[in-house]
Amino acid sequence: MSNIVTLGGKPFQVNGNFPQKGEVAPAFTLVGKDLSDVSLRSFAGQRKILNIFPSIDTPTCATSVRKFNEKASALSNTVILCISADLPFAQSRFCGAEGLDKVLTLSCMRGRDFLEAYGVALSNGPLAGLAARAVVVLDADDRVLHCQLVAEIKDEPDYDAALQVLA
Repeated sequence: MSNIVTLGGKPFQVNGNFPQKGEVAPAFTLVGKDLSDVSLRSFAGQRKILNIFPSIDTPTCATSVRKFNEKASALSNTVILCISADLPFAQSRFCGAEGLDKVLTLSCMRGRDFLEAYGVALSNGPLAGLAARAVVVLDADDRVLHCQLVAEIKDEPDYDAALQVLA
């Protein structure tokens, strides 16, 4: 299945199967800040917000990490996973410099299959090989409660809609 998102109004192809509300989310293994393998199972029994984006080194991506970090402290039994193709070193450097300690960063550097499994694989254009911007909210059993593939990559996700399903 494919979708189209835009970057500055120009359309780009997104490949894979974007999770839908009510489905069980696909398993994944990504790379943690210490270069360890981190799987979806690592967060069993917790609710999860997957904040997926192209690169932490872009303004909108950085803003989304900051905003989810700010809102994370109010959520019980919930982990916020910020997922991008950035190297774990860059993710850690950003969060350290910003004092962001309520989110966990994960890299798909050794988990490229995540991009297709979650329907966020940008397949053409200047960001080909990176993730489209998306938010997927999972319950403690990994069932999708909310999903948003952001239509314009430069736009922020709908934070309120993502957080509302966990209220």
